[in-house]
Amino acid sequence: MDEHTANKKALAPLRTAMKDFDEGGVRAALGAVLASDAVIHMPHPFGDFTGPDAFYDACYAPLLDALPDLERRDWIVMAGPDEHGGNWVGCGGHYVGTFAGPWLDIPPTGHLVHMRFHEFYRFEQGRVVEIQTLWDIPEVMMQAGAWPMAPSLGLEFCIPGPATQDGIIPGPWDEGKSRASQQHIINMLTHMKKHPKQGGPEVMEMPRFWHERMTWYGPAGIGTGRGIAGFRNWHQIPFLNGMPDRGQYLDEITYHFFGDGDYAAVTGWPNMVQTVTHDGWMGIAPSGRKITMRSLDFWRLENGRIRENWVMVDILDAYRQLGVDVFARLREFNKTRVPGRIPFPVGEV
Repeated sequence: MDEHTANKKALAPLRTAMKDFDEGGVRAALGAVLASDAVIHMPHPFGDFTGPDAFYDACYAPLLDALPDLERRDWIVMAGPDEHGGNWVGCGGHYVGTFAGPWLDIPPTGHLVHMRFHEFYRFEQGRVVEIQTLWDIPEVMMQAGAWPMAPSLGLEFCIPGPATQDGIIPGPWDEGKSRASQQHIINMLTHMKKHPKQGGPEVMEMPRFWHERMTWYGPAGIGTGRGIAGFRNWHQIPFLNGMPDRGQYLDEITYHFFGDGDYAAVTGWPNMVQTVTHDGWMGIAPSGRKITMRSLDFWRLENGRIRENWVMVDILDAYRQLGVDVFARLREFNKTRVPGRIPFPVGEV
């Protein structure tokens, strides 16, 4: 068995334990696959942790308390080597459950809630030594009717998995096909960065890289765009209007690109640096502040072009760097809502 297929197999017990989530099973699975000194990078407001117990206590325990029937549903599991010699497994999917108690000061709804995750695990000798993770916390705020920031330009909905339903890639790892998918993404991003510094939208050559019916699944707060026009109108144009210097600070970031068959992925902590100027971004007035961004993405290629792109950005951390405390605003906007748990047990009639 090749190393990348073996790494996916090593992660499978943790994914299985999280399907019917309980504390004992998940703690045991985390302890089995994570090194004792594994470094875990989580989105704002969680921060960084070392080791499986600290990770569980700070992140999963409160989530399970709020969603007592919590379960994990993966729709992408892929693996491969990055350009720096690291070996990664990338997982994308949703955590779902009944929102029965407050979480991060988000008031509960008593209804099913979904939260997309992109989680990237770096392996050494069969154990996870690093995790880079984004959870779409704004998505939960929106479902609770508690999002305190500007509305999204794109569509907000429950993001689907791959249309081809083949995102959980069993292996063996196909080096030729996987590296070709990875290189296609690198070439595409190289062309994207030519605009606006080197010319208009034509310098990006988007039809060369993107399928005409592509879908760009953006994070909550930005939303989803359909087709090249949807991508440009609902994400790229506002993004570049507010941060036209993106892609110019490559010496300050580290990318980790890898491919697995028709899929490619990138993670980085951070992997973008730019300055918020001109028209501002996401309803925030321009501050002139240079910020870093964490973007953890998956792409699916179809007949040599990108048909689907799942994008996660640590939106809350971007707001934090711009001097906006989204959680403080959430508490102010929702202080008339009575806090506490829903008044009936989950799962009972």
